[in-house]
Amino acid sequence: MTRFRIKLTFTILGLISLVLLLMGMYFAKVLENSYLQSLHELLSRESKLVAQAVRFPTVFDNQETLADRVLQVAPSDEVRLTIINLEGEVLYDNSSHADEMENHHDRPEMLAALNGETGISRRFSETLGYDMMYVAVPVEQGTNIVGAVRSAMSMKDITDTIHNMWYSLLTGLLVTLVVGSIVVSRISFSIIRPIEEITRVARNITQRQYESRVRIKAKDEIGQLAGAINFMASSLEQQMYEISENQQRLAGVLTNMTSGVIFISEQRRIMLVNPAVEKLLGTAGHELVGKLHIEAGKSFGLSQYIDRCLDKSEKFRQEIHIYYPQERVLDVNFAPYINFKGESRGVVVVLHDITDIRRLEKMRSDFVANVSHELRTPITSIKGFTETLLEGAMQDEETCRNFLQIISDESERLYRMIRDILDLSKIEQKRIPLHLSRVHVQELIRSAAAIMHDQAQRKQLKVTLPDSQPDIWLMTDKDCLQQIVLNLLTNAIAYTPEGGEITIRTEADDEHVTIQVSDTGIGIPEKDLTRIFERFYRVDKARSRDSGGTGLGLAIVKHLVDNLHGQIGVESVEGKGTTFTVTLPLG
Repeated sequence: MTRFRIKLTFTILGLISLVLLLMGMYFAKVLENSYLQSLHELLSRESKLVAQAVRFPTVFDNQETLADRVLQVAPSDEVRLTIINLEGEVLYDNSSHADEMENHHDRPEMLAALNGETGISRRFSETLGYDMMYVAVPVEQGTNIVGAVRSAMSMKDITDTIHNMWYSLLTGLLVTLVVGSIVVSRISFSIIRPIEEITRVARNITQRQYESRVRIKAKDEIGQLAGAINFMASSLEQQMYEISENQQRLAGVLTNMTSGVIFISEQRRIMLVNPAVEKLLGTAGHELVGKLHIEAGKSFGLSQYIDRCLDKSEKFRQEIHIYYPQERVLDVNFAPYINFKGESRGVVVVLHDITDIRRLEKMRSDFVANVSHELRTPITSIKGFTETLLEGAMQDEETCRNFLQIISDESERLYRMIRDILDLSKIEQKRIPLHLSRVHVQELIRSAAAIMHDQAQRKQLKVTLPDSQPDIWLMTDKDCLQQIVLNLLTNAIAYTPEGGEITIRTEADDEHVTIQVSDTGIGIPEKDLTRIFERFYRVDKARSRDSGGTGLGLAIVKHLVDNLHGQIGVESVEGKGTTFTVTLPLG
């Protein structure tokens, strides 16, 4: 903006100088013409007066008489007077001797006068040494021209006057430039400063500094412009604040949504994704944005429905399976994006991960099927043996006793199953309150092992208990912990062959207590390890049923451990044995 100020200053000064120079030249020319016109009239009158006085033959032909007559008519020597005859010979000159002067016949003004006209000429006088103005008129005797009278006067005074005027003009111009530069600089500063201020604010606004304001309080047009700029900045600041707030809200909503959101432009490129999409598709957001949806989504089904929504601009919902980065079931909503003109400009895709819902639905279906199957087996046995007894088997006491024992065992099994189902339901719904107390871990394990002693003894299993020292105390629910240990021992006894070994270990650190139950049983295949905590899931269904288990023991253990804020893990080698590890917090 400083360059503009300098340019404006020099432009105004240049215009002032040009105007002054042109006016000076004009007035100098007018003054010069005025002087020349006055001088011409003066010399013309002088020449005509002398010509009238010397036209008589008695005067013109006698040099003495001629000189006397000229002195009588024009006694002053300010005007140089020269009289010649037709041949150009000088008859009289009041500044030089006529006899010594050259012939004047070829002088322009003399030729014009000898031809009957008034001759005018300006030139440098070799005789006098400066510029002269010459005016010559004919001397007439009747109708005949007998000579010419020339009046001449120096132009030195006029030249000096013109020169003085130019000096004065140049001096005035210089003074005007000095004063004008100061005044113009102040004026240009007063004009440019508001523009600089407005420019600064406009530049700040382009750099998103919307709080900038023009500090001008003038009431002229620039002041009105400054007010308009300030109003615009204030309006922009408010609008950008609202846009920023809306963007932050939208970003907050998109970031915290558990559902994935994808926006695809009409060019079929991904323009926006939220973090949930990154988890679902297993790809970082910056790697997805800008790519075609078919290469970014890695799902032909998903891309097919996106293209359908783009082509038909219709809203619909679809369930889709994806297999990368892992198999998932997605409930996907497709909706066209319509701009303010009512034009379809893209697709908004919302993805809901329903894998767990479908898995739970399958688990529920399996649970119902398993419960039905497990309940049907003892009920069928009870019904069959009861009908046999009613049909006459009661007459044989031994057969009746055996049948009644089977009915009793199946009823007990049915009771245990219903009890476990109810317990599991209560645990899952967290309807069993925790009664925290300080529990001696080794003592609780010994108590649980004593309860299972007879079952282990029947299979001649060796049960190794943890060391009693050092004492391990745990703040937990005693009944829950005892049920965990009992269920793990029951599971180990059921799947360990006769003569096998079961080992229970305990460890403690500053934060956790670990209980391990290891056996030398049949083990669990690796493919089944992830499912053993499911309800009614059995690795060896025939053997599990023979063992009298309900298939709910490990599911109950898993939920009890979760309720105590612990973790359970399993390691197993098929044919060599299994180790269950329960980790519980001390507090």
